[in-house]
Amino acid sequence: MKEKNQYIIPIFVPHLGCPNDCTFCNQKSISGQTKKVTKREVKETIEEYLKSFKEEDSYKEVAFFGGSFTGIDKDKQEELLEVAYEYVKNKKIDSIRVSTRPDYIDKERLKLLKKYGVKTIELGVQSTNDYILKRCRRGHTFEDVKKASKLIRRYGFELGHQMMVGLPESTRLDEMNTARDLRKLKPKIVRLYPVLVIKNTDLEKEYENGEYEPLTVEQAVERCKELYYFFTRKNIAVIRMGLQSTDLICSPENEKSEVVAGPYHEAFGQLVEDSMWYDSILEKIKKFNVKVKEIEILVNPENVNNIVGHKKENIQKLKDLYDVDVKIKQTEEIRPGKFEIKIIKTYTDFLDE
Repeated sequence: MKEKNQYIIPIFVPHLGCPNDCTFCNQKSISGQTKKVTKREVKETIEEYLKSFKEEDSYKEVAFFGGSFTGIDKDKQEELLEVAYEYVKNKKIDSIRVSTRPDYIDKERLKLLKKYGVKTIELGVQSTNDYILKRCRRGHTFEDVKKASKLIRRYGFELGHQMMVGLPESTRLDEMNTARDLRKLKPKIVRLYPVLVIKNTDLEKEYENGEYEPLTVEQAVERCKELYYFFTRKNIAVIRMGLQSTDLICSPENEKSEVVAGPYHEAFGQLVEDSMWYDSILEKIKKFNVKVKEIEILVNPENVNNIVGHKKENIQKLKDLYDVDVKIKQTEEIRPGKFEIKIIKTYTDFLDE
């Protein structure tokens, strides 16, 4: 049976409920909003998105992003949730999710979310290293993450975690340790966000003073790829890699961009995915007992871009690093997500010509 397409209706509540100004954060830039969200605006946003969805038989979810939803005044939470819950009761949307801080979870807050049909709670964890959390002025500890995660699961919510890659003084090992720590808390989903240097943050000052060096795109891709492999092997779905591009979160070359530096790419998640396909191709080539000169890759049309890579990067790397020429044959006989390789020419053939 074909899975339903999933549509997200994002409602941004920038900086509402958040007690901290983390060194890397400027929610107004990240969300693209500066004003508080009203009940009317939630309804208008939901209606607008519902009209734009092409498939009626799809899974639709309202997601309250930004800020710390459970830190908002209780009346304001109810005001926003009431609107979304009406659509759940009328079966126009299927579920509601919220994102919040680990130290803003307790039994009373969870009872309120349960009352209004919230299904998923995502915690902004960022790291499980207490030194790094303090360094970034997160205002919570890993112990808060553990307590909140266990409580969320106990109350029957789907647990999600958000972690960041490339935080100040964070290493690849720190991030793998964070992944291992999170896995023990049994989240269903994870988001991976490489750190960008955003305007009007303390991290921008650190960057300008030479106290912080952001990851390159290539470094961020490699780290996120390693984390992706880790989580998916543990049956934890990685549902996003990289911040959503907006008018403000875009290339630093754009004069309107709020991004000063860091591994920004408009299709960051695609870069990671393409890199994983490259790894798989290379692994198969290396299993051949001959020096390969030319290959044909048979692939479903759906995955041709994955094989080729962004700006033909995968094909070019195979040529530059291994002197392998690649031809691609599209065929519906290969299942999406799979591919086969045929040797067209070996180096022995090439030398005999």
